[in-house]
Amino acid sequence: MEEVSEDRPLVEQAFADRARLSDPATVAAVERTLARLDRGELRVASPPGAEGEEWTTHAWVKQAILLYFGLRGMTTMEVGPFEFHDKIPLKKNLAAQNVRVVPPGVVRYGAFCEPGVIVMPGYVNIGARVGAGTMVDTWATVGSCAQIGKDCHLAGGVGIGGVLEPPGARPVIVEDGVFVGSRVVIVEGMHVGREAVIGAGVVLTSSTAILDVSGPEVVEHRGRVPARSVVIPGIRTKQFPAGEFGIPCALIIGKRSAATDRKVSLNDALRDFAVPV
Repeated sequence: MEEVSEDRPLVEQAFADRARLSDPATVAAVERTLARLDRGELRVASPPGAEGEEWTTHAWVKQAILLYFGLRGMTTMEVGPFEFHDKIPLKKNLAAQNVRVVPPGVVRYGAFCEPGVIVMPGYVNIGARVGAGTMVDTWATVGSCAQIGKDCHLAGGVGIGGVLEPPGARPVIVEDGVFVGSRVVIVEGMHVGREAVIGAGVVLTSSTAILDVSGPEVVEHRGRVPARSVVIPGIRTKQFPAGEFGIPCALIIGKRSAATDRKVSLNDALRDFAVPV
């Protein structure tokens, strides 16, 4: 999506000088930006336009989110028997958007869920985007500005970290068709390639060693899980002054089939590699 906006200069100027938030035109620019995020007309990060290109992070959109927090006061919201006390309202008009949210699941204003998204009693934070047909399962969290692709499954207790500051930092990106197993943690701008399978309990951070052990020699990755990788938790030994200890890492033990039917491919991966989910 195009990030060019007449509101961008006002947002950037206000982020550099918060005194500008007293200007009604600047306030309106921030609020319009959040409204466009909420409707899916803007996004914090855009996918590449061609093969080989990288995702683009739009720092000014994250700046608008941070300014929005400064503009909002605390308010009490009542939803049936539930009461919330916060600065950011909840997302509305879910039925019109064909988005299912199961109580007490929460999608915050400024997040965008494409049609067919299901949010069990989980959480989708401001600035995040969740693709069509994706399941956010029970107690799974999609952190601020995270970009989740289409037809993904975030299993129970998955923690997708939020990345708001610094504004130029890449958010967590999970591409289309990814299966993320129970209690997986993905933070610090990690990028998970399309149709990967992340086994239960894997922790992925910017410094996590991701070791491809499927071939005759180890190939190390950091910050990115290649497309269609099947990943499980691992331990790598390291020598310290006090002795040798195990350091958590992630192991790529194979590749998910490139079959066109993702569900069949996923079942094959789980069976072939005995991946815990």
